[in-house]
Order: sequence, then C-alpha cells, then structure tokens
Amino acid sequence: MRIVKWTFFTIIAVLLFSFFHYTLPQHDIVRVVGTENRRIDFGENSFFWASPDVGTAVDKNRDVFFIQTIRVNGKPMVYRNEDTGWGWPPYFKLDGSNLQAQAQSLISSAENPNWVGVTHYGWRNEFFTIFPNAISMRPVAGPDVSFFPWFNLIFFVVLAGVLGLLWRMWAQFRERTIDPALDSIGDTIDEIDDRAANRLRVIARRGQPR
Repeated sequence: MRIVKWTFFTIIAVLLFSFFHYTLPQHDIVRVVGTENRRIDFGENSFFWASPDVGTAVDKNRDVFFIQTIRVNGKPMVYRNEDTGWGWPPYFKLDGSNLQAQAQSLISSAENPNWVGVTHYGWRNEFFTIFPNAISMRPVAGPDVSFFPWFNLIFFVVLAGVLGLLWRMWAQFRERTIDPALDSIGDTIDEIDDRAANRLRVIARRGQPR
C-alpha cells in the first residue's frame, strides 16, 4: 500500500514539475543567425503549438515564424514565434510580427556577434518536433550575462501563500464544521451501541432460570 501511495505522489510531483517547467518563462543568451516563415501541418504534436493569431481562422495548417539562433556553447536553438493571444499560457503575446522584425535586425555573424537575451517558454525536442515559443528578446552586453528568475520566484512565493491560505481555511472549516459533525455521529453511534448492549443484557437476564 505504501508503494502505491508513494508512486501516486511521485507521478503527481512529476506532472506538476513538467507543467511549471514548460509554462514558466526561461531565459537564453543566443546569437541570431536567421529567421524564416514556414508552413506547418499540425499533427500529433499540435498540443505544443499555440493557437492561431487573434483574428485568424482555425485550420490544420498555417504559417509560423521561426527564429534560428546559436547558443553560447555553439549549439543551435530554434524558437517558434507564435502569438499566445488570450489563451494559455497567459503571456498575452500579440506582437509576434514585431518580434520577427526585431529578430531580423539582430542577425549577426560569429566574427562580429550580437548577443541577445531571449525570454521563452516551452521545450525543444527534435524527436517530436517541438519548439520553445519566444516571448521577447533584447540585446545584452555579452555572452556572460545572466538573468535572475524574479518572475518565477515571485510566482512560487505567491502560490505558496495562496496554498497556505487555502489550507488554513480548510483546517478552520474542518475544525468548526466537519469535526463536530463527526463527533456527533460518533456519540450517536456510541449511544446506539449502549442501548443495544443494555437491551441484550435485559434479554439475557430474562432468559436465565430462576
């Protein structure tokens, strides 16, 4: 039974970690090397693509912006550039075309690099053809620049506070409502048991020979 319980909690923890890791913003230092507009036919991986731009008809395929970059370690990273609109995750990104123009203006070579800080969410997976979605980008001083995840820190602090408040409300509700009701039920059951026991004693006494 303990194995089943710990397996259940482990699965829940992994799902929550994956959800937050995919959804919350991350930061990369990259060098932009190209941009393109590609026609995408959505299949089994459509869950990992954003909804069509606001005002655009829903279809099984559409044009998607891509931003091609090189990381500080020399490895390539390709971002999709899709508006999130009013959907999930709630970044309310409506300026994908402007971001594409900005990315084109930041293209640089290895000999004369322009390092850029990219804020994005999502994962890159070659097997499932999944790309992280670029939210914003801005030039930075150099490849050694780092970003402190202030948003993520504040988010988890607020989340912990909300969960603590809900737990406290539940504890008070249980203390004031559920526990007294359970105690009352327990007392009633005890009274019924006592009455039944007394009745059995009376019946037993009547059945004894005098």
